[in-house]
Amino acid sequence: MRIATYNVEWFNALFDDQGGLLMDDRWSARHDITRAQQIEALGLVFTALDADAIMVIEAPDQNSRRASVPALETFARAFDLRAKSAIIGFPNDTQQEIALLYDPYLMDVCHDPQGDPTGKKGASEAPRFDGVFRIDLDIDATEDLVRFSKPPLELAVRTMGGFEFRMIGAHLKSKAPHGAVSEDDVMRLSIANRRKQLAQAIWLRQRIAAHLAEGTPLMLMGDLNDGPGLDEFEHLFGRSSVEILMGLPGELQIFDPNARRALAAKLNAAPTSARFWIESEHRYLQALLDYIMISPTLRAKHPKWRIWHPFDDPACWSKPELRDALLMASDHFPVTLDIDL
Repeated sequence: MRIATYNVEWFNALFDDQGGLLMDDRWSARHDITRAQQIEALGLVFTALDADAIMVIEAPDQNSRRASVPALETFARAFDLRAKSAIIGFPNDTQQEIALLYDPYLMDVCHDPQGDPTGKKGASEAPRFDGVFRIDLDIDATEDLVRFSKPPLELAVRTMGGFEFRMIGAHLKSKAPHGAVSEDDVMRLSIANRRKQLAQAIWLRQRIAAHLAEGTPLMLMGDLNDGPGLDEFEHLFGRSSVEILMGLPGELQIFDPNARRALAAKLNAAPTSARFWIESEHRYLQALLDYIMISPTLRAKHPKWRIWHPFDDPACWSKPELRDALLMASDHFPVTLDIDL
């Protein structure tokens, strides 16, 4: 089976309120790309992936006016994808849902949140992801109350062959200092955002550790908005969110070879899965933000990972149509895992 994760930039802007595709020549939310161009590029990428399940990060919005599942299923029908059924979990108010597109003939999937619900006071032991997590982040004897702006999507999956495993789709908080108007604001917001992201990672790690302790086959996938050495504030906290989620030495761990390579890179080139234009510097920044981390039980099945990077992956580079589509479709590139389930 092929499992994928894909952050689709401004996917929501490609649909009307009825979930129909806006296949026209008006500008998309991506710079200098029309809605029709982005939709067609996404169709080509999803078709090339030919995945059995795709964790869609920044999926179409879910609110009183819009519905994510019908929009995704409309997209799947438009391009005759095998992964034609969609499921979401707890909706959020960011216009960036987390959803799974999957082949209903190959797997049964249900939203299966773990942990206890909380009130405003929260809980400190892995509460449900739509609740409140209590944690003292700065050792001031005062607990912080942390919420997920995008609650992770917890899924129970059963293949038609009878194999059962769990998926968690995640989109951790960005560390970017949005709204900063001065250097002091940049410093303050960057540190505050990293603190909140680390708290989300600790919360999510508690859930991962519980599954690992039970021997549950598990996949964590999505945009973690972090990796080793990505910003100058990491030394203040000693470790990245990725390291927390994977597990520290002596803990039960989950594995992603790209993350391991990045952790060991130092002066060597690390893998990348996203490409952003930095206007102030007139250049592109590349980063490893997208991961598929798996439990030891799944790693024992000898899976293969692939980042569909248009410049780094020879198969993508050698196909100009696919290469161009990957660049036009999103500022992130898909990551796939091929595994015998």
